Amino acid sequence: MILSSISSNFYKYKRKLTFIRTFSTKINKNDLKVLFFGTDNFSLPSLKVLHKHNNSKIENLAVVTSFKSPANCVRQYAEQQKLRLYKWPIVAEDCHAYDLGVVVSFGHMIPSQIIEAFPLGMINVHASLLPRWRGAAPIIYAIMNGDKETGVSIMRIEPKRFDIGDIFAKKSVTIKPDVYMPELHKELAEEGANLLLEVVKGCPQTLENPLKQNEQEATYAPKITPAITEIDWPNMTAQDIYNRHRALYTFKALTCRFQTKSIEILEVKLPPATVKSTFSISSPPGSVEYRRERKCLQVKCAKETFVEIFRLRVEGKKAMNAIDFNNGFLKKLSKSEMEFYCNKTAVSC
Repeated sequence: MILSSISSNFYKYKRKLTFIRTFSTKINKNDLKVLFFGTDNFSLPSLKVLHKHNNSKIENLAVVTSFKSPANCVRQYAEQQKLRLYKWPIVAEDCHAYDLGVVVSFGHMIPSQIIEAFPLGMINVHASLLPRWRGAAPIIYAIMNGDKETGVSIMRIEPKRFDIGDIFAKKSVTIKPDVYMPELHKELAEEGANLLLEVVKGCPQTLENPLKQNEQEATYAPKITPAITEIDWPNMTAQDIYNRHRALYTFKALTCRFQTKSIEILEVKLPPATVKSTFSISSPPGSVEYRRERKCLQVKCAKETFVEIFRLRVEGKKAMNAIDFNNGFLKKLSKSEMEFYCNKTAVSC
C-alpha cells in the first residue's frame, strides 16, 4: 500500500517536497513519459506492466539497458515490442524527453546528471523492506538469514550510493519455510511490478510525501562471492546450511572438502522430526554416514544437528546420488575417515 504522509515530518521535508511540486504542476497526470532502466528477469515484469499501460497513463515509454549480453531479456522484449531502446551508458540529453526514470535491477550506479535530468527524478524497485538488506543480493540474504518476511520497496534514486533514498511505498511478502530463491525471486518481481504501477499511476502525487529511511535499522546484502558457498560444519547448524542452500539454489552450490577433493552439495534437506541422529556426542561436525533406509548421506553439523544430502558432485566426477557416493567412496573407508571438512582448513573454517 502507498505510504501516507506523516504530518510531524512535513517541515523537515518541506524544501524537498516544494522542489517536486514545482515540476509536477507542469506534468499532466495522464501523459507521463517514462524512461525504464533494467537488465534481467527481475526487471522484466515491471517493464511489461508499464508497457501494458502505455498510451493510457503512460504516453511514452522507452528503455535503457546493457548491450553486453545478447540474452538480455529486457533488450529482447524492447526490440520485440518496438520500444525505443538506449544503450547504457547514456547522457543527460537522452533523458530530457522524459518525466520520470524507473530503475529495476539495473546494476549500475547512475550519475547525478542523469538523475537530475528527470523533472520527477528517478525511482527504484528494490527487493526488500528497506532499510533492511540494502545492496545487490537482498533475496539471497533474506533466505540465508532465516527471515520470516521480506518484500519490495519503491524508493527514490540518490547519487553515489545504492538503496539509501526516501521510500514511496512498501509491500510485505511472507517467506515460506521451504521456499527456494527462484520462487521467491519470481514472487517479488511480480509484487514489485504491481507496486510500481500503483506508484506510477498516482504520479505526481505519490512522489510528494516519501518517508526517510532509518539508518540505524540498515542491514546490507553485498554482491555474492565464492566464499559464501563454503560450509563451516563446526559453526553452522543444519538450519543454517539448509537456509544457505535454498538461498543460493540455481546460482551457486554449497561446497566443502572430502579427503583431498572439493565437493559440491546439490541437494540437501533437513531431516523429518521422526528421523533421529545416529551420531555419537564425540563425533566431530562434518562426520558422514550413509543411511540406507533414507537413501541419503547424513552429515553432523553444529549444536548436535544434522542434514541429509541426496545429491552431490565430487571434483573431477559427474553429479551422483548418495547411493553412488557411498559405493564409490565411503565403503572403502574406516568410520573415522568418513568426514567432510571446510574448504579453508581440515579443522575449522
